[in-house]
Amino acid sequence: MSSTDYALYIENLTVSFDGFKAVDDVSIYVEKGTVHVVIGPNGAGKTTLLDLVCGKTKPTAGKIKFDDYDLTTMHEQDIVQAGVGRKFQTPSIYPSLTVFENLEVSYPKGRGVWGALGFKRDQEVIDRIHEVADMIYLSDKLQTPGELLSHGQKQWLEIGMLLIADLQMILLDEPVAGMSVVERKQTADLLRKISQNRSILVIEHDMNFVREIAHRVNVMHQGKVIAEGSMETVEKNEKVIEVYLGH
Repeated sequence: MSSTDYALYIENLTVSFDGFKAVDDVSIYVEKGTVHVVIGPNGAGKTTLLDLVCGKTKPTAGKIKFDDYDLTTMHEQDIVQAGVGRKFQTPSIYPSLTVFENLEVSYPKGRGVWGALGFKRDQEVIDRIHEVADMIYLSDKLQTPGELLSHGQKQWLEIGMLLIADLQMILLDEPVAGMSVVERKQTADLLRKISQNRSILVIEHDMNFVREIAHRVNVMHQGKVIAEGSMETVEKNEKVIEVYLGH
């Protein structure tokens, strides 16, 4: 498979903090139109990996490429402009704004000072908001303030804000943490649907959820990738069972 088949190309990525390698020579290749999951015990370097991809942390060595962009040389806001967006473990929505308004401020034309000044709520914007709200199970909550949503609905709203921003690479850090069983099932359906025309990199601990969504899995332990393949393959890996799944 050539590099053009990959949405995200992470190669020999390393970051050291005072001599400690939080991410140690990691290579991960996310294919276009797939849900790629990284699993592993706490302290494995998973969240640091997302910090590196979105530009929050700069690597000591290695390359991160998205389309024709070298993300290792770019600032956080430029990485978002290039089409890479991240959802953190704790939802970061605008609590006093309605669901409609949260989605509206994330619309590409509304981003940035000049975009916001010249932004008009035309029919194209309204239609897109309704389309995304329907996808994220919030079409009946459009006039509800964000702070009144359930925890799961806030998670969906933040995913919706990434969708409406038309990002092609979405990074999700434990998207179903704190969700009910029903909400987890709906989220799995949502990720399968939205990965048809974009790529998703997920950090997750819920193995049942991973089985439902993952096209490919990498397992990290102590900063290194110790296994990769389908979920079925990595679940049978003795090293993975020993350091992670056996607990």
